Amino acid sequence: MIQSIDYYAIAPLLILAVTAGLVLLLDAFLPHRPYVRRALGAVTLAGVSGALAVVVSQAMRTGDALKTFCVPEGLLDPLDVPRRIPTLSAEPLTGPVAVAPCSFVVDDFTLIFAGLALAAGIVVVLLSAAELSSGDIPVGEWYFLLLCMLAGAVALPASRDLIMLLVTLELVSLPVFALTALKRYDGRGSEAAVKLFLVSVVSTAVMLFGVSLLYGTTGTVYLDRIARVLREGVPSSSAGGGGAYSSSLEIGYDLPAVVTVAVVLVLAGFAFKVAAVPFHAWAGDVYQGAPIPVAALLSVVSKAAGFAGMILILVIALGSQAATWAPLIAIIAALTMTVGNLLAMRQRHAVRLLAWSSVAQSGYILAPLGVRSEEAMSASIAYLVFYAAMNIGAFAVVMLVSRRSARNELDDYRGLVFQNPVAGLALAFFLACLAGLPPGLAGLFAKIVVFREIVGGGGGWLAAVMAVNTVIGLYYYVTWIVRIFTPAPVPASGADMTAGAGGRRTGWVPVSVAIALAGIIAVAFSIAPQTVLDLLPTAFIAPG
Repeated sequence: MIQSIDYYAIAPLLILAVTAGLVLLLDAFLPHRPYVRRALGAVTLAGVSGALAVVVSQAMRTGDALKTFCVPEGLLDPLDVPRRIPTLSAEPLTGPVAVAPCSFVVDDFTLIFAGLALAAGIVVVLLSAAELSSGDIPVGEWYFLLLCMLAGAVALPASRDLIMLLVTLELVSLPVFALTALKRYDGRGSEAAVKLFLVSVVSTAVMLFGVSLLYGTTGTVYLDRIARVLREGVPSSSAGGGGAYSSSLEIGYDLPAVVTVAVVLVLAGFAFKVAAVPFHAWAGDVYQGAPIPVAALLSVVSKAAGFAGMILILVIALGSQAATWAPLIAIIAALTMTVGNLLAMRQRHAVRLLAWSSVAQSGYILAPLGVRSEEAMSASIAYLVFYAAMNIGAFAVVMLVSRRSARNELDDYRGLVFQNPVAGLALAFFLACLAGLPPGLAGLFAKIVVFREIVGGGGGWLAAVMAVNTVIGLYYYVTWIVRIFTPAPVPASGADMTAGAGGRRTGWVPVSVAIALAGIIAVAFSIAPQTVLDLLPTAFIAPG
C-alpha cells in the first residue's frame, strides 16, 4: 500500500523548503559582504512571495479540497461506510461513500491561515533586513530559521492527524528559540530564549500527555475518526483489531472520564502557545528581549498557528465534548483579556505594551469559542485576520523608531508625527485600529463581529466583560496616540527617524516598505471589512 502525493497541495511547503536550503548554500559559499546580506534577503522574500502566490492560486480554484497523505483504499476502516462527516454545518453530511482519512488537507481553513502566515512573513522579512544590517546576527541562519517557521505555520492548518499536528506545531516553535538568541553578546535575548524554551517545553509536554490520552482512548490519530469514536462510542479498529468492532457494538463502549482530562490538558497546552491566562507570564520578558522581527513573529504568526491548532482539535476532534471545553474557554478568554489589559496599562516600554496588548487580543479571539455557536469559529478567525494586519503594522513602526532610540519607551514617540509624519500617522492609525476607534474601522468591525456572536450564543456575561475590557484598552492606546501628536523638541544631534544608532542610515527602506504594506492592508480592511467575512463561510473545515 503506497500513499499518493499531491504535489500541488504541498507546493507552498516545497517552495519554502527549497528556499531555505538555497539560503544556507548561498550563505556558506558566498563571501560575507553587505551585498550578500541583501541578496539572501531578496532570495528569502522571493521564496515567501512565491509560496503566497501558490496559496492564492489554490484559493482561486474551484472544486473539492485538496487532500494528500491519505490512508490507502485497502486499509480503509470497514465502518467508514456510512459515516457522518464532522463539520460545522447545521446538517452534517451523510452518505454511503467511504471517507479515507488524510493527514494533509488544503481547504478554505488551511488557505486562510497559510495566506495570513505568508503575508505576515513578507513583512517580517522586510523588518529582518533592518535588524540584520548591523552584522551582529548570522544572516544565513536567520533566514533559514525564519523559512522553517513559516513552513510549519503553513503546514499546521492543513494537518488532520495528531502526529502531524504536533510535529508542525513544534516546527513553528523550535526556530523561534534560536531566532530569539541569535544576536551575539545580547544577554537579554539569551534570557528571553531560555524563558521561551522552558515555557514551550512545558506546554508541549502537557499537550503530549493529553494527546496520548486521546489516542489511548480512541485508538486513532486521525481527527475525524477521533470525533466519530467520541460521538458514537465506536473505537477504531487500531484499538484492538477487527474484533473490537463486534464486541463494542454488542456491549457498547463506555468512554472513561479520562477523555475529560485529555481535553483539559490539550486545551492547557494550546493556552501556553497563545499566551492565554494563566499561561501568559512569559510574554512581556520574551517580547522585550527578542529582536523586534521575532516579537512580531510571536504576536502574529506563532499566535495564528496556535489558534489554528486549537480550532482544529476542538472543532473536528472534540466537537462532541463542547460541553467540557466551551465553559473553560469562556473563563480563560475573560481572564486573558482582563489581565492583558490591566498589565498593558502599567507599561512604559513600547514592545512590552504591545506584548500585553497581544495577550488581551488573544482573549478577544478566544471569546467566540466560549459559546457553542455555529458561526463562532468564523468570528474568531475574522478577528485574528484583522488583528494580524493591525499588530504587525504597529511592530513595523516600532522597529523604525528603535533605529533611533535604543530605549524604545513611549516617551520616545512624543512628537513622532512632526519628526516623521508618515510613521507617526501610520502608528496612530494602527493603534486606533487595535483600540476599535475611528478611523480604524477594521478593529471596530472585528470587535462588533465577536460581540455579536457572543451575545447570539448566549454568552451575555462574557459580552459584558469584553465591553468593559474594550473601554480599559482605550486608555493605553489613546495615551500612546496622544504622545505621537504632542510636540517635542527635535534632538540637538539632528537625528531623524531614518537614522539608526549613531546616525547610521541603515535598514530604514525595507522597514518603510513593511509599514506601507501593513498600512495598505489595514486601510483596505477599514474601508471594506465585509470582504474578510466573505472569505469565511460558516462551515469550511473539510474532514480528513
